[in-house]
Amino acid sequence: MAQKNENDSKGTLLSLKESMQTELSQANRELENISRKLQQSQREVDKLSQRNVSVTARLRKIRTSFNDVPRDDIRETYDAALDAQQRLFVMRGQMEKLQSEQVHLQVYVEQVEMILGKLEDIPIAEWGGKNAGAIELIESVIQAQESERQRLSRKMHDGPAQALSNFILQAEIAQRYFERDIDQARAELDALKEAAGITFQKVRDFIFELRPMMLDDLGIIPTLRHYVEAYQRQVDCNIEFAPLGTERRLERYVEVMIFRAIQELLSNASRHSHGNQIQVQVDITETDVKVSVEDNGEGFDVEQAMENSMGLKVINDRVDILGGHMTIDSVAGQGTRIAFQLPAGEVGGDVFA
Repeated sequence: MAQKNENDSKGTLLSLKESMQTELSQANRELENISRKLQQSQREVDKLSQRNVSVTARLRKIRTSFNDVPRDDIRETYDAALDAQQRLFVMRGQMEKLQSEQVHLQVYVEQVEMILGKLEDIPIAEWGGKNAGAIELIESVIQAQESERQRLSRKMHDGPAQALSNFILQAEIAQRYFERDIDQARAELDALKEAAGITFQKVRDFIFELRPMMLDDLGIIPTLRHYVEAYQRQVDCNIEFAPLGTERRLERYVEVMIFRAIQELLSNASRHSHGNQIQVQVDITETDVKVSVEDNGEGFDVEQAMENSMGLKVINDRVDILGGHMTIDSVAGQGTRIAFQLPAGEVGGDVFA
């Protein structure tokens, strides 16, 4: 019976490895396709930018002699300006979307390569037995990735994609007003500009959430400080970030793991705890890193949460792999504190995203 289970584990792992290699090839092809689209979009944006500059110059010239220019010429110039700006904005929006997809895929490729690397490190003869538990971790990581992709897809649809549709509608309204009420048309364009600015900030936050570049440049503490400030603008609760110990760089994979864990824990606390206070604490010592996320919400059944929450299981597994441990303290009506501790390591290392 034990031999059968071991053979089943080997077969499942081999199948999983083949599936991951296929997924990696497909993701790399998608990345190449996105890169080509980005190059094409950039060329189009450059052309539209030049056209926009030319039309804007014509508008300035008209304003200096507004009363001497025929109304048809004024209308034609304003229509051309609106069309150029609208096309430029839409193309830039498409580029932002492509860039966010590119970043997301790059992170996903890193994760798949990391998992394949782990599988390659285990000789086939040793698959099963003491390594049989690896399949559970890998499956958990994959399921967590798919869940995150679905969440980000919904967020993109409900946010930037919906906003772009509204921009087109607002631009059409402004265009119609140009024919009978210039002042109202300007008011509509001002409203459109304000909405575009807000959406642009949301897109920047969205890209930061996918993969914060400052994590590579500045490290975990400045990145978390920025992330918590940005996240608090999106939720209806007060979030306090409390860095302790020494603010220094850690192994890259440790920094990424901590950031992803806090992302998950903050999201859980803000969406499910129904509290109004969250505290994030990171204490870096010479040898260890201690992280905790605490809220004053409703609390939950710890055993049930560990069975049902894919995010918590993945965090726990990653902490365990890195030689640390995680604790969850939650009492109904008294809030929740989730904490983990792991070795700090030295600066450098591979990504564990």
